[in-house]
Amino acid sequence: MKKLPFLLLALASANAFAQTGKPEKLIQYVKPIIGTQRMGHTYPGSTVPFGMVQLSPETDTISYDQNGKYNPDVYKYCAGYQYDDKTIVGFSHTHFSGTGHSDLGDILIMPTTGKLQLNPGTADKPLSGYRSAFSHKNELSEANYYKVKLDDHNITAELTTTTRVGIHQYTFPASDQSHIILDMMAGIYNYPEKNVWTYLRVVNDSTVIGWRQTNGWARTRQLYFAISFSKPFSGHGFKNYVSGSVYRGFWGKFNQTKNFPEIAGRQIKAWFDFKTTEGEKIKLKVALSPVSMDNALANMKAEAQGWDFDKFKQAGQQQWEDELHKIVIDTKSKTEKENFYTGMYHALINPTLYADLNGEYKGLDQNVHKAEGFNNYTTFSLWDTYRALHPLFNIVDPDRNKDMIKSMLAHYDQSPEHMLPVWSNSGNENWCMSGYHAVAVIADAVVKGNADFDTNKALEACVATARHRDYEGIGEYMDKGYIPDERSGVSVSSTLEYAYDDWAIAQMAKKLGREDIYQEFIKRSQNYKNVYDPKVGFMRPKLADGTFRKNFDPLTTINQGFIEGNAWNYTLFVPQDPKGLINIMGGNQRVVRYLDSLFTMQLPDKFFAETEDITRDGIIGNYVHGNEPSHHVAYLYNWTDKPWKTQERIRMILKKMYGPTPDGLGGNDDTGQMSAWYIFSTLGFYPFAPGADTYAIGSPAIDNAVINLAGGKTFKITVKNQGDKNVYIKKIELNGKPLEGLSIKHSDIMNGGELVFYMSSSHAK
Repeated sequence: MKKLPFLLLALASANAFAQTGKPEKLIQYVKPIIGTQRMGHTYPGSTVPFGMVQLSPETDTISYDQNGKYNPDVYKYCAGYQYDDKTIVGFSHTHFSGTGHSDLGDILIMPTTGKLQLNPGTADKPLSGYRSAFSHKNELSEANYYKVKLDDHNITAELTTTTRVGIHQYTFPASDQSHIILDMMAGIYNYPEKNVWTYLRVVNDSTVIGWRQTNGWARTRQLYFAISFSKPFSGHGFKNYVSGSVYRGFWGKFNQTKNFPEIAGRQIKAWFDFKTTEGEKIKLKVALSPVSMDNALANMKAEAQGWDFDKFKQAGQQQWEDELHKIVIDTKSKTEKENFYTGMYHALINPTLYADLNGEYKGLDQNVHKAEGFNNYTTFSLWDTYRALHPLFNIVDPDRNKDMIKSMLAHYDQSPEHMLPVWSNSGNENWCMSGYHAVAVIADAVVKGNADFDTNKALEACVATARHRDYEGIGEYMDKGYIPDERSGVSVSSTLEYAYDDWAIAQMAKKLGREDIYQEFIKRSQNYKNVYDPKVGFMRPKLADGTFRKNFDPLTTINQGFIEGNAWNYTLFVPQDPKGLINIMGGNQRVVRYLDSLFTMQLPDKFFAETEDITRDGIIGNYVHGNEPSHHVAYLYNWTDKPWKTQERIRMILKKMYGPTPDGLGGNDDTGQMSAWYIFSTLGFYPFAPGADTYAIGSPAIDNAVINLAGGKTFKITVKNQGDKNVYIKKIELNGKPLEGLSIKHSDIMNGGELVFYMSSSHAK
């Protein structure tokens, strides 16, 4: 979709503008440093929307390995940055936003003064290495801009980006011993064997190129780069930290440590020396490529000519303004604006572009491919994002979502396993989490009419993935209608997720007129009933012989047949058939009591203490909002005789789980899903079951909003009698006529128009 000029945006929403007639700067409400109380899984650095570069500080170098075992402290550093830390070890160029597992942290750069130190040191003794103490008082984070004072080196660091280039600006003191360190050993979720190989080449006194291959979450990952310095360095050096190899070759003829033009090895660090005057600025441009050093240089030449740091910063921030203005809200509360536009910011970071300007990228087959007619994307955390993030894109950025689906289909074509992505990154399939939720993303786009790709081929890819018998119990699921407890430790949640995905495939098949596929998968979508035990009233692990497991605790998140959740929450995971679920659970009254209990009972810590992704700050009663499987649950009241409770719960969750503070999220943002839930729910509707062409009505938390759509259309949301106590809907009008029921069609939004909510402090009896 072409970006709307700001003049058109101004005409679309008068309340978005100051008296000058110019659009309000929405970027001012973005607060990038938002995480959770225990987990620092968002990074505060610089990126443009969906950028290939995420340039951000690292606050420690915690290793994944501790005496040959998993180090649980590493979990806090999924994004590299922990708000409570007091030191910074450097600035790297690739990060995940809000994930519960990690990788990346490539090409760490750290400016220093004084005696050269190549070890990062420790947090309790920062002067023992190149790291530096810092204070939040001297730290500033905005969209596409980060600034911090490195106290121990008296250096001010500033960061900004283009799509494929990270741009650094370091203001040095007067010193004859100024250095810029390039640590190619550093990485997030690091361990001694993670670096497979590294190569560095000094092209001249201001240009360095290289690449690194790592074996981490992405098993076979290569990243190429080019670095350009604004000032020639007076000298440079390398250090290879791996020695003792039986075979050394004949490189010993050279002194490779000082001013040598190249180095190769597994564990490499480099440094570049300068003499600086007081207040002198040294700038760096670091361009990335998934394909080659030449492509990295070409990306830099095309995207980042010159050394005007402010120009790059402003251009990137203008990209954010364009994206943020796709939804313009009006509210009396500055906090709600900060929550909303911080949510928009987080929702528009991932997935990330994964291709050079010429369209080339490294595929799953380890070959170089060229994206023809689309932009190639990666970072697909689909267990999270199929729920609300991709449905959000279908409204505010439909063309980009189509490119993402084309990227998934390219993934399928290159996949040795002939499957759509499950959790993919950087030309690798990570196989993290359960389900085959790419099918839900594809089906949602097809059903909603947002598909310019070969839909029949896409359906074939969905079906092939769902019939892949040797993947995580699919064979048993097809044969028995459920995954036996003996086969999988997450047998129940996987059965439930497969059943939902199968329903999504059925909807897509129905849209495309494939009755045979529809009948097969609509039948499979009812498999959720096979793991419901009416004797206890919960979904429950079932053995291969058809009996339910005897030892079972519906409150526990560990070893009960569910992934990152308990039976109380997962029992409600049937978004494809809420009426059927209510029926098997005993009807309307029991389900209302069940939901009420979920939100009001107290879940003791012992029931989730061993589950990293579930913490107290993400729980309301026993309802776990900080983890995605429950994100539709508050809307389930809409299918009972007490839909007003949906409205009540939604407004309560919005207040309790989101805030513009460093501990302002109730769980990992999970590459934008937590934020997408906030955006939809604040506007007053939610994609209860992606793959359907409708959205469930909730309770809007703003006064007005304008969604700027493709083709210059707008969809306006007006809320009458809005207030913190007025959470109940008295009536709804769509384009001047009463809205029937508690849902709105996708086409009603995309055709443009106005949705008016009339709110009240009391609900209908």
